[in-house]
Amino acid sequence: MNYSSVLLLLVIAISAGCSITPKQQQAALHDFGAPYSRNESGQSIKPAVTVTAPKWLWDNRIRYRLLYAAPTQIRFYALDRWIAAPPELLEQQLVDDTRSLDYLLNIRLLDFEQQFESSDRARVVMRFYLEAYAPDNKVLLGAHEFHLEQTTQTPDASGAVTAFAELVQQAEDRIQAWLARLPGTAKGDGRSGISSAL
Repeated sequence: MNYSSVLLLLVIAISAGCSITPKQQQAALHDFGAPYSRNESGQSIKPAVTVTAPKWLWDNRIRYRLLYAAPTQIRFYALDRWIAAPPELLEQQLVDDTRSLDYLLNIRLLDFEQQFESSDRARVVMRFYLEAYAPDNKVLLGAHEFHLEQTTQTPDASGAVTAFAELVQQAEDRIQAWLARLPGTAKGDGRSGISSAL
């Protein structure tokens, strides 16, 4: 066999290998769904909402852990991701809700992950600490730690995304209910509204 024949066979083999090798799949990008605008007054002013988080939550991968097998190990879905880091998505969601115009909200996101109790049973959890300030004098009116959970319909990435979207809506409602109980003006040192997690 001459050199040309060997070269031709090598090219054919390489071409065949390239066609057989599966293409790497692109990760699907998710958010919390289309924002629901509750602004019925035509106001264009957006509330001042700031969401911070530990550096490990500034990641657009969807986190989960297997409580029944390796409770200390954090895992990530390979083919599903958030379109932005959860703190950024949460901040944008809350900014779209103009019912918070009477307050300056500082939120520290503490937990945001899916947890598997067994191979076929999972839930999503979100925990955050909220401080509300008067917008005119920036006096602290109250603080509260929220801990929310939502069972997933399916124990996978799709179930996590759907449950997180529902959980964020629940968080908005819980925040608004808590804000409604705050005093209109600060009293004393403004800490009368500080409370622990429910």
